Amino acid sequence: QVQLVESGGGLVQAGGSLRLSCAASGTFFSINAMGWYRQAPEKERELVARITSDGYTNYADSVKGRFTISRDNSNNKVYLQMNSLKPEDTAAYYCSAHSKFRSYSPLSEYWGQGTQVTVSS
Repeated sequence: QVQLVESGGGLVQAGGSLRLSCAASGTFFSINAMGWYRQAPEKERELVARITSDGYTNYADSVKGRFTISRDNSNNKVYLQMNSLKPEDTAAYYCSAHSKFRSYSPLSEYWGQGTQVTVSS
């Protein structure tokens, strides 16, 4: 019942910046936590950053101090500002959202299609 569409990926040189955006649409009662994950070739998907509906955040140690997650609750969007990018940040980045279809529904997790971030050295 929730569709997530990411944008903002691309090719950037090491030390550069990118801003990822993710918009949630569809039919739902609420969007709770939202987050960004990434998956590099031959590696498992890992959490990059997460933000609750109240604005609490947590980050992977590898991106602390460089990446900032934020959200616009009124428009059901989440952002990831990525600064001081490194070649090891190269991966497909996926948006995630936990949502309730009705107030009494359990939380379900939804994923976007992903956007590629490539950092050249």
